Amino acid sequence: MSFYDEEIKKLVEKDNFRQVHNIEEKYGKLVTENGHSMLNLSSNDYLNLSTDRNLIKKFIEKYANDNEFIFSSTSSRLLTGTSSIYNKLETNIAKLFNKEACLLFNTGYQCNLGVVSSLVNRDDVIFSDKLNHASIIDGMKLSGTPFYRYKHLDYENLETLLKKHRNEHKKAIIISESVFSMDGDIADIKKLIELKKKYDCYLMIDEAHAFGIFGNNLAGISDRDGILNDVDIITATLGKSFASMGAFCVSSKTIIDYLINKANSFIFSTALPSVNIMWSNFLIEEHFDKVKEKAEKINKLIVEAHNYINDNGLTQIVPVIIGENNKTVKIAEQLRNKGFYVLPVRPPTVPVNTSRLRLSLTADVTIEEFKTVIDTVREAM
Repeated sequence: MSFYDEEIKKLVEKDNFRQVHNIEEKYGKLVTENGHSMLNLSSNDYLNLSTDRNLIKKFIEKYANDNEFIFSSTSSRLLTGTSSIYNKLETNIAKLFNKEACLLFNTGYQCNLGVVSSLVNRDDVIFSDKLNHASIIDGMKLSGTPFYRYKHLDYENLETLLKKHRNEHKKAIIISESVFSMDGDIADIKKLIELKKKYDCYLMIDEAHAFGIFGNNLAGISDRDGILNDVDIITATLGKSFASMGAFCVSSKTIIDYLINKANSFIFSTALPSVNIMWSNFLIEEHFDKVKEKAEKINKLIVEAHNYINDNGLTQIVPVIIGENNKTVKIAEQLRNKGFYVLPVRPPTVPVNTSRLRLSLTADVTIEEFKTVIDTVREAM
């Protein structure tokens, strides 16, 4: 038996083996797997825009004959994989975030990896929330920069680390998600701004799970709290609420110019297909009212859902922590058998002994459907 066979065997024995699911169709809030149609509660399509057939029809009818309606850019942005529509999208996104400039990346992972790994070096230091996304952690490791991970949402612990280590280094960056992807809790960005000013740091916020849902311009928690101008670097994705493909960083023109020249995940990647850029612009320029309408709908659902389970959560991500891998897998299977597409989340995505069901609310889910899911989980537990 090879090393890889042995490792797979260990994963299976620990109920930690992952497989790609046989999803056959996604339509609205439903997903079909192995001929079984279920309510999709594992999606990041928070506004249910990706399968809106009327919207897709309007887009195709208007742009199918456009020269940019093509499915590959065939080159990096720094060669021929760009055009004016890329610049238009970057301008539109920068305006939403009230920033000087924006740079598109292919995925959220590549965006955080490229931004974090290129903005710092061995003379600098990073202070990162313990539960930040793997893309941020990998970016820190790739940078070769010393980094410290403060306890999740524990800003006293962060300040202790800042007092001890900030003056040992040239530049410093504090990094946090706004809405955390596995717990659905929210960072205190105002407190982070206070600390970044006090200790002369840059502040980077990942708004991936908040962009498109919160804020006056749907630009996330920083926008909702009116503090966009005090956040130096913001990353987010177009592949969740905005039902498209790609991600972006918004910041000062100086930092964006620096990333264009230093971020390898941008420099050495074939650019996004222009049809995706057109679709993103289509939503921002022509159907932003619809996006906002959907955002209002999901915000109402969020309040109703958290009232039902009697907790203080205020986001679309509702974690149900089970603990054991085996039990989590079994309860998820029971839910799927009853028509609810819920998947188990296990280590290393989450810490050991915190395996969970990650219930992901989307705009078209009803409060009655959510209550049924919660009641089913309670019975199973």
